[in-house]
Amino acid sequence: MARSRVRITSVLALTLSTAFTLTGCGSDSTSASSASSDGESAGKNKDAPVVVATTSWEGAFAKAAGAKDVKVVVPESVQHAPDYDPKPSDLAAVAGADFVLYAPFEPYAAKFKEAAGSDAKLVEVNLDNDADKAKAQVTRLGKMFGTEDAAAKWIKSFDTEYGTLQKDLKAAWPDGKAPTVVAQVFSTWSAKLAGANVVGTYGPEAVTAKQLSDLSGKKPQLVLDNVHMTTGKVLPDSGARQVEIVNYPARDLDLLAVYKNAATAVEKAMAGS
Repeated sequence: MARSRVRITSVLALTLSTAFTLTGCGSDSTSASSASSDGESAGKNKDAPVVVATTSWEGAFAKAAGAKDVKVVVPESVQHAPDYDPKPSDLAAVAGADFVLYAPFEPYAAKFKEAAGSDAKLVEVNLDNDADKAKAQVTRLGKMFGTEDAAAKWIKSFDTEYGTLQKDLKAAWPDGKAPTVVAQVFSTWSAKLAGANVVGTYGPEAVTAKQLSDLSGKKPQLVLDNVHMTTGKVLPDSGARQVEIVNYPARDLDLLAVYKNAATAVEKAMAGS
């Protein structure tokens, strides 16, 4: 499905030429990694779209939508993805893509836009693991990729697993009551998964002294923090158990695993509260 490419600007062409030269010399240019839902190497299925995703989060949405050839730019080892500085090899991968997925808050998105001097379609993705929003993204991408059936199949399996996780978490509520929680704004989806009662939120800015006092006063049982933006113990003297919620999928781009891992972490915290 790879499309014919149009002229790239002279500056970008030099950048890409450098990237290809480095690759040919055997240097380490593996920051753009691949994941295939059926184990095929990238490019084997010529009828499938070539997708470049800035992070594993966008990549997981693409994989869930049915894309088989997905390259991820930001390495998993980078804790805070917006801090990443793209390499020439990353831009080379972008120039050879059919679709480039990025989030608006990523500062390097402008570089990817410039790199896509080909006819690659730039797709802005709403990174939110809220179940309804995630499914909407998968459906949207499936239509773009021409993989609607695969996207629908994934959503069906997601609904089944999500329902099971919700049921298990409800069964684990302390004393049979929904736990009260304070959640970082990008972790509220995990509270919804647990059926928790959200009594306050914080972030993405650092918690102020007044916020600390107000949130502690609400006596939450749990604090659902965002591991990618954590500032340490949020409510240290409140007695609340802090749960580190991970938003970004692992290298295998398994989006469903994000929900399973969050459910396990929350259930463990509830058992100790």
